Amino acid sequence: MRRGASFCLLFSLSLVLLGSVQAKPNYKEALAKSILFFQGQRSGRLPRSQQLAWRSDSGLSDGLFAHVDLTGGYYDAGDNVKFNFPMAFTTTMLSWSTLEYGKRMGPELPNARAAIRWATDYLLKCATATPGKLYVGVGDPNVDHKCWERPEDMDTVRTVFSVSARSPGSDVAGETAAALAAASMVFRKVDRKYSALLLRTARKVFQFAMQYQGAYSDSLGSAVCPFYCSYSGYKVKNISTGISSSGLACCVFWDELLWGAAWLFRATNEMSYYNIFKSLGADDQPDLFSWDNKYAGVHVLLSRRALLNNDKNFEQFEAEAESFMCRILPNSPYKTTQYTQGGLMYKLPENNLQYVTSITFLLTTYAKYMKATRHTFNCGNLLVTPNSLLYVDYILGENPIRMSYMVGFGPNFPKRIHHRGSSLPSLASHPQAIGCDSGFEPFFHSANPNPNILTGAIVGGPNQNDGYPDERSDYSHSEPATYINAAMVGPLAYFAATLN
Repeated sequence: MRRGASFCLLFSLSLVLLGSVQAKPNYKEALAKSILFFQGQRSGRLPRSQQLAWRSDSGLSDGLFAHVDLTGGYYDAGDNVKFNFPMAFTTTMLSWSTLEYGKRMGPELPNARAAIRWATDYLLKCATATPGKLYVGVGDPNVDHKCWERPEDMDTVRTVFSVSARSPGSDVAGETAAALAAASMVFRKVDRKYSALLLRTARKVFQFAMQYQGAYSDSLGSAVCPFYCSYSGYKVKNISTGISSSGLACCVFWDELLWGAAWLFRATNEMSYYNIFKSLGADDQPDLFSWDNKYAGVHVLLSRRALLNNDKNFEQFEAEAESFMCRILPNSPYKTTQYTQGGLMYKLPENNLQYVTSITFLLTTYAKYMKATRHTFNCGNLLVTPNSLLYVDYILGENPIRMSYMVGFGPNFPKRIHHRGSSLPSLASHPQAIGCDSGFEPFFHSANPNPNILTGAIVGGPNQNDGYPDERSDYSHSEPATYINAAMVGPLAYFAATLN
């Protein structure tokens, strides 16, 4: 082992910010609320077990225009649109969280499975309703975003979007395959029939993604852009030879093909999927992980085989995972990541906490692998070891303004989040319909707190100065999203079992 300055991969930010040991947040409470949040995003007919009672049935005619049933699933954020690309990523991350940390979830494990199944039931419909098509969204975002109305009152056109051989979408198909494959492992011991259906469908969707290659952004245009364009990727390779081709258009779906193959390999242990991601190549060097950029996730997912199984065929991914860590850690000589004065990782101005939670998941999970094998590595002269905590405390209120960025957690949390259902009165308190334009006055522009608490929602987060104005119109900072929460479930489960 090389000597060098020691830095914990997971460190206690509360010590950095406050200078003394503070009482830890209640991670078990945060875990429960982070999962409960998904009930507030549900589309479709709600079950009797629904706990967030201010929500009601919605989107019951989804799919009607295509003569198929596309009810269910989740609204992605504060709007009333179902975007399958981020929804599938949400499902993959919830499944990964459950696979890695399910034994630490205690009574929340059934709730995590229920949150996953609400998504997979919908994704299965999208993948099997029409042969040769994968449905990838419901609702016209350009029309929806001009309205401020409850999902229960939706009167906008529920346009259905799909990809096919003629209009390919390898990115959304690859992510959907990843989600179904990951979820199949979650249900393998508790519902074998459902697990087999998920895996069988994942195989077919991935084959579709490989056979008909193209970016769904190109196929669907303004239906998904600028909302969830597929940007990541940088090269095109001949899959049969693995040779990079120069001068060709950027292959923005490459990471999703890698991601899908990696998850199918983990679910099946079949060498055909190993051969696919080896021939595709996973040598991009990111400092980001998100619904759009999966490279770092691929590296950490596959590094598991190198660390836990001592499989030398996967040492490449171990090295790439550690290269990613070295770009993130604040004391690393190879750091490419900025931090606020208060110590929060700061990637992009809009919805920054989505990157913080996703990267935190990778750091926590890799540290778990390291701890299990007593593994360390170096970033130059910086010795990296697994220990303690990163970013979770900041999000839960241990930051310069003592703001918890999880709604309903702690004494001080966002009260005016950018979320239609939360900001408008419930059907029980206001049974009259609220039309497209009627929600702006007096509700959207009101300075009053939202009438409905979207318990557990993690918002976009503070600005680069650790400030948070708590304004409903400031969607870059005040809007929650399913993929922010999904990545946080795993780390919260880890610390709930370890530190509470």
